[in-house]
Amino acid sequence: MALPPLDRRSLLRYGLIGLALLASVFLVWAAVQVALLDKEIRNRFSSVRWTLPAQVFAAPQELYPGINLPLDELQHELLRLGYRQVAALEGPGSFVARAGTLDIATRAFGFWDGQQKATRMLVRGSSTGIESISDLSTGKALDLTRLDPMLIGSIYPSRGGEDRVLIQLADAPELLVKGLQAVEDRNFYNHAGISIRGIARAMFENLSNGKVRQGASTITQQLVKNFFLSSERTFKRKIKEILMAVLLETHYSKDEIMEAYLNEIYMGQDGSRAVHGFGLASSFYFNKPPVELKTHELALLVGIVKGPSQFDPRRRPEKVRERRDLVLRIWAESGLIRPEEFESAKAQPLGLSGTGRGGVERYPAFVQLVTRQLKDQYPDEALTTEGLRIFTTLSPRVQEALEQRLVDDLPALEKTRKLPSGTLEGAGVVTSAEGGEVQAIVGGRDTRFAGFNRALDSKRQIGSLAKPFVYLAALMEPDRYNISTPLADEPITVKLSKNNIWSPSNYDKKLHGNVPLYVALAQSYNLPTVRLGMDLGVKKVQQAFAGAGFFQTPELPSIFLGAVDMAPLDVAQVYNTLAASGYQTPLSAIREVLTKEGRPLKRYAFKVKQTLPEGPVFLTTWALRKVVELGTARSAYNIIDPAIKVAGKTGTTDDLRDSWFAGYSADHVAVIWVGRDDYKPTGLSGATGALPIWARLIRDLNVKSLDATPPAEVEEMLIDPASGLVADDSCAGAVSLPFIAGYMPTQKAPCAAGFLEQPSQWLKEIFQ
Repeated sequence: MALPPLDRRSLLRYGLIGLALLASVFLVWAAVQVALLDKEIRNRFSSVRWTLPAQVFAAPQELYPGINLPLDELQHELLRLGYRQVAALEGPGSFVARAGTLDIATRAFGFWDGQQKATRMLVRGSSTGIESISDLSTGKALDLTRLDPMLIGSIYPSRGGEDRVLIQLADAPELLVKGLQAVEDRNFYNHAGISIRGIARAMFENLSNGKVRQGASTITQQLVKNFFLSSERTFKRKIKEILMAVLLETHYSKDEIMEAYLNEIYMGQDGSRAVHGFGLASSFYFNKPPVELKTHELALLVGIVKGPSQFDPRRRPEKVRERRDLVLRIWAESGLIRPEEFESAKAQPLGLSGTGRGGVERYPAFVQLVTRQLKDQYPDEALTTEGLRIFTTLSPRVQEALEQRLVDDLPALEKTRKLPSGTLEGAGVVTSAEGGEVQAIVGGRDTRFAGFNRALDSKRQIGSLAKPFVYLAALMEPDRYNISTPLADEPITVKLSKNNIWSPSNYDKKLHGNVPLYVALAQSYNLPTVRLGMDLGVKKVQQAFAGAGFFQTPELPSIFLGAVDMAPLDVAQVYNTLAASGYQTPLSAIREVLTKEGRPLKRYAFKVKQTLPEGPVFLTTWALRKVVELGTARSAYNIIDPAIKVAGKTGTTDDLRDSWFAGYSADHVAVIWVGRDDYKPTGLSGATGALPIWARLIRDLNVKSLDATPPAEVEEMLIDPASGLVADDSCAGAVSLPFIAGYMPTQKAPCAAGFLEQPSQWLKEIFQ
């Protein structure tokens, strides 16, 4: 049956019903979308507003009367921390330098053991160190204080790489907050998240061009875009941005939104790290907190907000200066700054700090070590999102010295050896002699490269760096060996396997007859070392290495001459045990870990244990001092003050592929490696490659001399070097040598008075 035709009125009625249904569906859909957006905003903004990377701090510089810290080095440390040198003390973060004194206004800082207040103090000193410290307000003497530590990096997610330093609105400079509004959103405290007039103007412009070209974004919209949305420029995304801005304003106060904006806005790129918020931007661009920024510096940061890539002050300084001056003009016209302040600020340079490579990019090798040690204790999420505060052992002063040596000396070596530029690579580690604290690490000649870390991961044969542990193993048997025991420097053949014969030779290809044990080590003779190692057995030498903290030595005689693969950090571990008199402490880069609220999360207590006997270790150190005084490292005293007693060992591998030096003073252990990544020969021995770098580093660090006082179990005796027997004043060339008490020679040397009264001895000498 056919339906009657619909008249015009019926068609209109059904059409209106259809439109109403469509409108209802659309409204329901829109309501659902708005509800979902509202839920997303409340869930994300209320619970976890930001992922907070772990902040990594250097060790704070301690100040106390008597510390070996010249005033010029202290002044350099203040500048490194971003302190301002001024004519008269201002707020925290400023200092005044006069002859023999420094007035310092320190910053407040929350350490692991409590909050340290900002202090105004007077430091008296000289080129030799600090003499006294007193409070400028009360005149009271200060026994110990600390400078705020340097923020050296962050551990952030590998994807996205967002980094930030949170600031509270109450702590932000007033000019920053009001200046942002003047430039970005004059009516921020009056609108409901959007500007109707601005949206209308932008819509007209965008529709005219057929695409989104203007944003007309309020501060609230900018926050939404940074926090919730992508950077695509489409009408759909813009509508979503507007809806979310209005919803955000319905749930949160203006102050909460402004504080979030200060911490969220994107401010630039530091390698793979995205710099977010004014707290980190202040450090990244000016190396100081926002509260210490001057008018022209605040204006620069506000100017960057418009486009951190377009207005990158290090890549486009002239364009950024124009933008900064425009911001200053807006502030002057708005009455935020006086006309004379505008003129003064406009005349200032950009005043950027450093090269812009900070944070993880500043000390990448060290931060890699920190990250590895932390991952043994905490999950990745805690390190990259929970805002942990990591206090490390890094000394910026020592790190800077180590970096400078490799940066300066490797090109000099290439020039001397006529090698193409960039041929040589290097790595270094410096630790405290007591406590095993890692103070500095460099993983390559490009000290800011965050890739392959040679100090941690380049396992190379160590050559003669292994020899001290052969001699240590011998000296742990005082009934058989002492420091003057004659060793035969004669050819030796060792059968390694059925068809593998090892016939080592000395580096100089010569034979030297019988030599005292300490001379064999000082001159790094191979043949006496192999003979000694074979007499002891491989296992005892392995045990000496293990006692020093390295457990991966192969069970082969070739370890006597250094066929052991170790990274510079591994070498630093075993030499640190020698420097600490046989007390082994696993090397650590971490002192304390705090939550973002300041609660200690874990204490990294020293795990000290005596793993090597103190007497034999002292004798080994004594012999290693002779390496520098008269042996293969004697050229070091062309650089170091001869009054400073140090110990160490050169290391060279086959075909001059690797150049090593490892050594220590009373307060520092330092290891230097020089070589090529392609394992080709460098033409450098340990003495000609790594040693001069090490010596200049030790000179730069102004180290303390080794204490020559022997432990209770060691006694000294005058010995005739020719026979290794007891000497007296009548013996020409007699030397005073240390021995384990109870195991000292008793027979007199032929040159000594009373020698003929020992019939058995002189008859033995005649027959020999």
